Amino acid sequence: MIISASRRTDIPAFYGEWFVNRLKAGEVLVRNPMQPKQVSRIMLTPATVDALVFWTKNPAPFLSRLPEIDAMGYAYYFLFTLTPYDSVLEPGVPEKGSLVEVFRRLSRLVGPEKVVWRYDPVLITDQFTPAWHADSFQKLAEQLSGYTGRCIISFLDDYRKVRNRMRNLRYTLPDSAEMGDLAALFADIAAKRGIALCTCSQEVDLSRYGIMHSRCIDGGLVERISGRRMTVTKKDSSQRHACGCIESRDIGSYDTCPHGCLYCYAVASQAKAGKAFEAYEPSSPMLCDSLHGDETITTPAPRKRAASARTLSDAGLHQGELFG
Repeated sequence: MIISASRRTDIPAFYGEWFVNRLKAGEVLVRNPMQPKQVSRIMLTPATVDALVFWTKNPAPFLSRLPEIDAMGYAYYFLFTLTPYDSVLEPGVPEKGSLVEVFRRLSRLVGPEKVVWRYDPVLITDQFTPAWHADSFQKLAEQLSGYTGRCIISFLDDYRKVRNRMRNLRYTLPDSAEMGDLAALFADIAAKRGIALCTCSQEVDLSRYGIMHSRCIDGGLVERISGRRMTVTKKDSSQRHACGCIESRDIGSYDTCPHGCLYCYAVASQAKAGKAFEAYEPSSPMLCDSLHGDETITTPAPRKRAASARTLSDAGLHQGELFG
């Protein structure tokens, strides 16, 4: 089982103490966002977890916790979103120069393969033009060269709650040709700096530019960093059609991230997210939440961590392609 931590909120930036407490407890409770009275008990023991996948815009507060997670025996990697946007779009995200340094520090601690760069979303406005993006992407790629081997890009999804927050920005949704033109520039820039470029949940086919569809939850990468074969590598049916991620369990909660990014699909109300953060209790079995007494709690049967206790090298296997 792969633990996603989390598509719904930034656990490394804001909830690291809670997360480590949950690892120590060996379990976490997660409320179903569509059926609030349904709660899952997810086992977090090293025996049941193949890998932890951290989604973050600022892992700086979390870096001091990595030795403890290492000591507990968990494999993990980071999906680090680093964009060039200003505080209008990302009001709670630290200054980008400092985040470049955090990215480099994290890469030195865990290795470049375990830090995947996300340039996401690509937002087109009168200010953030394709030319602006090409220049900004080049500057970031130069700074991150040698500190990551992969960059994932995606274009803005036009969710209604996002549209309402961004209605004053005069943004446009590029068509397939416009996506291809910009992605081709990105691919050339990335290739010159040793960074493979791929897309996240995009229907458009950019393979002619050497850009393939990504798996943010990537079984091949999990096998390489854990040294074990995955027993379950089927596509996650709960994600969008174009998403290549394999199955995982997300342990985050919506409306809990204080970053305040206008384009964020995981926060419907910044006031609600701020209130949740203020009420956050690190010892709770649920993130920014507690049981009310009327829930049904189920414990999904944990899958075996690996088909064999042998490492990949012992089994005569070799590292596959980056997105294998």
